[in-house]
Amino acid sequence: MKLAGLARCGLVAASIVALSAKVQAAELLMLEQPGCVWCAQFNAQIAPAWPKTQEGRRAPLRRVDITRPWPADLDGIAKERFTPTFVLMDEGREVGRIRGYVGDEFFWFRIGELLARLPEQP
Repeated sequence: MKLAGLARCGLVAASIVALSAKVQAAELLMLEQPGCVWCAQFNAQIAPAWPKTQEGRRAPLRRVDITRPWPADLDGIAKERFTPTFVLMDEGREVGRIRGYVGDEFFWFRIGELLARLPEQP
């Protein structure tokens, strides 16, 4: 009896996690690889502030190491060899991408353009 109750709790917890994942429709993928100098520059200049910004709250950063197996939920997204590449996703679909990182000013400008393509938030 207790095992059945625990199993139901596990299913409820999994459902809550799945629902919370759907609430956040947009995300920013950062395709990276070990030893990438430009990734390190992004990590120093943008990454610490990203979750504190309006942009970061709208599209949380998700890191994807391109030297590792490609995540199953990204099967429909074209892989890259060039890092960093930033892919703005909305409800599992690609909205646009930024290839490379050449500094914070250019990044904030380009990410603003991409985020403007997202549907209005309620």
